[in-house]
Amino acid sequence: MYYFDYSATTKTDEEVLKRFNEISQNYFANANSSYKIAKESKKIIDDATEVIANYFNVLPNEIIFTSGASESNNLAIKGTAELTNKKHIITSKIEHSSVVSTLSYLQTKGYKVDFVNMTKDGQIDIEHLKSLINDDTFLVTLCGVDSELGIKQPIDEVGKLLKNYDNIVFHVDITQCLGKTEINLDNVDLASFSAHKIYAPKGIGGLIKKNTTKLSPLIHGGKSTTVYRAGTPQNELIAALAKAFEVTVLKSNENYDYVSSLNEYLKGELKDIALFNSTSKSIPHVLNISIPGVKKKEIQEFLSSKEIYVSLNTACSLNTDYSKTVYELYNDMPRAESSIRISLSYKTTKEEIDYLVKNIKEFLNENN
Repeated sequence: MYYFDYSATTKTDEEVLKRFNEISQNYFANANSSYKIAKESKKIIDDATEVIANYFNVLPNEIIFTSGASESNNLAIKGTAELTNKKHIITSKIEHSSVVSTLSYLQTKGYKVDFVNMTKDGQIDIEHLKSLINDDTFLVTLCGVDSELGIKQPIDEVGKLLKNYDNIVFHVDITQCLGKTEINLDNVDLASFSAHKIYAPKGIGGLIKKNTTKLSPLIHGGKSTTVYRAGTPQNELIAALAKAFEVTVLKSNENYDYVSSLNEYLKGELKDIALFNSTSKSIPHVLNISIPGVKKKEIQEFLSSKEIYVSLNTACSLNTDYSKTVYELYNDMPRAESSIRISLSYKTTKEEIDYLVKNIKEFLNENN
């Protein structure tokens, strides 16, 4: 198998899976009970939470465990909206569908959503963002790295700007940052992330909520790990998530240069046949390309027949016919309709890239 869709999801790492199974078998008790095995289970959760908190430089009680980034995004946006009488939200047009759909829902409830412009490199325009802020603004929600072109946004700069305003909450979806690039959350109020992008099981994620930030829960019920999300604590999933941080996220710096070298090599091999949609601000883990005149579903099917797996756009996209991010950036529908996302990992090899390029060229030769 030649897998080039790491931005969509990842295979669970063997060490992470081992940790999941160990906790499932030996520390399965409800961590909120008072007997011995429950207390041992709670310590497992506490230790895991500390690993994650230390990475983000936040307090353990600032981490809310959820089912994944989609739930975290919903909790951050709706949970903030419920606690204010203000109605104005600022976002961008390149957000994940779990942000877009949540904001669309709020629009039906009378909320106004403005979209900040992007620069030619795909980053948000800070001056335009500043011009959109008004007395009714209560939330700015942006991705740290977008999932289609891998563009890293100036989150720290935005956060510093928003500190000049009273009562504007800054939410960032950092799902595509984890394990790939560093992100400073000092000036971020809420940050969503998911486990299945970093070689951990699906069904677990988190929302970092600074203690100075108010939030209304979406899921009510009995005691859990925090008061902001009810449900029996997910012992094995939380422990597996922490192990994934140790195995992959904490080693992201040493993996970055390797992935960068793969990205440069791949671009060199494709430069004569493809347009590069990813920009100078994109992280090396994502290379989005367009091949003019090619029907992308046909090339995806051809590559799939060779056990090569690439993405046409994000699996959660609300529109599967074209890349909304490519269109937003280049205003070129044929380019957006022919875009292909190749996402790389520290697990990717040069030999896998050679096989991918060989088969792309074979497809083009057969269809010209």
